Amino acid sequence: MGTKRDRSEQIAQETSARPADGAGLDELDAAILAYLEQNGRATNYDVGEAVGLSASAASRRIQALEASGAIRGYRAILDDRMLGKPITVFIRVTLERQSAAVLGAFEAAIRRSKGIVSCHLMAGQYDYMVVVRVAGIDDYGRLHQHELSRLPGVTRLETSFALRDVMEAKS
Repeated sequence: MGTKRDRSEQIAQETSARPADGAGLDELDAAILAYLEQNGRATNYDVGEAVGLSASAASRRIQALEASGAIRGYRAILDDRMLGKPITVFIRVTLERQSAAVLGAFEAAIRRSKGIVSCHLMAGQYDYMVVVRVAGIDDYGRLHQHELSRLPGVTRLETSFALRDVMEAKS
């Protein structure tokens, strides 16, 4: 059994500064991140219990992970079906050219769009993959006509509708 000073030194060592890149994460950091990814509303006590730290040491580690950017934030994950948007749509977007100006204008406009779940710059046949959730075909038709087809630089939109969601990340 160690002294209070030994425990303080151990906690200081556990929470010492680590590099901001992913290479600086140790096993405790990885365990904390895995736990928080599944239990985002966990208390510091809960996190500490799960990974073998005190609540205060877990809190310091979490703060360090937040400061480093490993934890970008916390949010509620909503059920789109319960909100009346049960259909997942994948839209492949082709732009007129891939200049910095065209890409920048498209990305700025897509960030302002309220109906977009995610957007990804792609390598391959098309330039972007956009994901939206809609109430039905008419809802998608309105989104396509009033928003997607008006995005800057767009020359082609190819749409696929998911028949069923097999798996979605919970975070």
